[in-house]
Amino acid sequence: MRSWLKRKVKKEAVVLLCAILLGLVAGAVFMEITGSSALTGYKFLLRGSLMSVERIGNTLATATPLIFTGLSVAFAFKTGLFNIGAAGQMLFGGFCATALGLSLNLPKPVLLPLMILVALVGGALWATLPGLLKARYNVHEVVSTIMLNWVAYWVVYYTVPAYFKGSFETESRYLPSEASLRMDALTQFFSGSYINLGLVLAILAVLIMAFILKKTTLGFELKAVGFNRYAAEYAGINANRCIIVSMMIAGALAGLGGMTLYCGYATSIQIGVLPTQGIDGIATALLGANSPWGVLGAALFFGMLYSGKGFMNAMTSIPPEIADTIIATIIYFAATSVLIEKGLDKIKRRFSRGGI
Repeated sequence: MRSWLKRKVKKEAVVLLCAILLGLVAGAVFMEITGSSALTGYKFLLRGSLMSVERIGNTLATATPLIFTGLSVAFAFKTGLFNIGAAGQMLFGGFCATALGLSLNLPKPVLLPLMILVALVGGALWATLPGLLKARYNVHEVVSTIMLNWVAYWVVYYTVPAYFKGSFETESRYLPSEASLRMDALTQFFSGSYINLGLVLAILAVLIMAFILKKTTLGFELKAVGFNRYAAEYAGINANRCIIVSMMIAGALAGLGGMTLYCGYATSIQIGVLPTQGIDGIATALLGANSPWGVLGAALFFGMLYSGKGFMNAMTSIPPEIADTIIATIIYFAATSVLIEKGLDKIKRRFSRGGI
């Protein structure tokens, strides 16, 4: 069993590396078509994300919300659910944490744990309704979560100007330092970057998710429902409970991601913006093969692309949309990983017969 699992993991890793390589090749082709040097473009892309301690810190800070939303989508998918609502759960959880940070005047060691708890609860509650609708009435979670994304959007749109308005109508007041995930020691170590305690929370979330899925009865039940709901029910597993719990945990992860975005990477919450990290979390989970460690690696890779594309554009005039195209192409190849796997198997069989 262990040898089979090792072969499966190894094959998945090779397939995903092929998807990344094909995406980078496609990006190189696009650069050459636009009259730019692909080698120069990738050189400045890497320099923009890794050339200094500050840029490395910014890359890690950019990747942090993606880790949470990627975990959110991946965790739900383990139960056979497609959580398209990470953006709304992220927005609402981040809003709850921001509102608490602006309302209470407490020391940082007391306030931050309360904000983390509120973000978790806010995101979990926002995902509970789609879970209930799926479990009780078989309402497809894609429909319900997309609708709740826009409910969260409008709740924040009207609540922030009414109660937490800052200098501009479009954003809340700035969070005090006691309510920020940034720490002076981290900021100074990374030469003034946006890195914050959210990265520590993200790594803890990866460890906890891996433990739940691999070492607990709950994780076994969630995966069993994801493989075959009716077989799981026949074995005595409460599938409806698993669906609701899975969505709540997914929502809690996304909500905490919202806190790391609005209370760590940024210092306020803006209205009229649905966080793109919620949608990008789908790509992160897909590239990471819905594995906690895969999601971590995919988020760091996407964080590197997002951090470096602005520098690439400034130094070479290569459109920053090239980086988005690379990501989209990688997602396409990751989604068609079955075809890549079949192609690799075909090549392997030809080599085993003594030639191509």
